[in-house]
Amino acid sequence: MNEGSVLKALAGVRIAIGVGAWATPRLAGRLFGLDAAANPQAPYLARLFGARDVALAWGALGSSGDARRQWLLLGLACDGADALAGVAGGRAGYLPAFTSALLTGTALSALGLGALALREA
Repeated sequence: MNEGSVLKALAGVRIAIGVGAWATPRLAGRLFGLDAAANPQAPYLARLFGARDVALAWGALGSSGDARRQWLLLGLACDGADALAGVAGGRAGYLPAFTSALLTGTALSALGLGALALREA
């Protein structure tokens, strides 16, 4: 892979998911197995998540050196917390098993890409 290609892939995924969650929060929630109709505040939370993901992508892409490492470490922390939240939601029963697995798997995938991008940096 070319230098920076993992970072670009990670940023592309973050931007796509982030913009999708912000622009169409109900649809994004449904794609991840969430029931936005059961929680009218869910679109607000999806938009917070979307803005966070875009900020993480933008920060990592727009920086270099130690600053880039810091952005990537922040992303790893967020992705790790997201994975734990997916597991916790499944165990507590407020997320269906499939949704828990989908959300946790997505977060773990981002965690893996972030670790590779950090190594690449």
